[in-house]
Amino acid sequence: MRREFVIVSSGGAAVKLQDSVERILKQKGSQVYSVPPHVTVYAALEEMADKDIGGLLVMQGTELVGFISERDYARKVIIKGYSSKEMQVQEIMSSPVVTVKPSTTVDECMQLMTNERCRHLVVVEGERVVGVVSIGDLVNWIMTAQDFTIHQLQDYISGKYPA
Repeated sequence: MRREFVIVSSGGAAVKLQDSVERILKQKGSQVYSVPPHVTVYAALEEMADKDIGGLLVMQGTELVGFISERDYARKVIIKGYSSKEMQVQEIMSSPVVTVKPSTTVDECMQLMTNERCRHLVVVEGERVVGVVSIGDLVNWIMTAQDFTIHQLQDYISGKYPA
């Protein structure tokens, strides 16, 4: 007989490993920050530091045109000896952007991040950006799920788990 172990978050809802990123966004929030492609890399870095985030959407009006991360800065500016005060975001942003739907599962996101070698996925519904999930968000979700599963198994083995 197969049992499905679930985690109950502080809000009372079960957390499962096959959950969609929509659940993660509901828990963490769907606030997104962006810059236009013509701003300097330095200005984008200031925005990231101010918001304590590792990446920004690059938006041309309402259109998602790229994503800039601290990793882009390190690899495309610093290592090559360029100046972040002179370069524009559009010169180093990652494009096209790796996107997922709100219904995409955590497992699918992890596989996509591995295959695409990226640390952020932009969540889109139709043409509208509804959030961003990072590798950290997904790892935290998985760790929470595994921790609770371990506790459930320990309770089951010790006889505390209801039959």
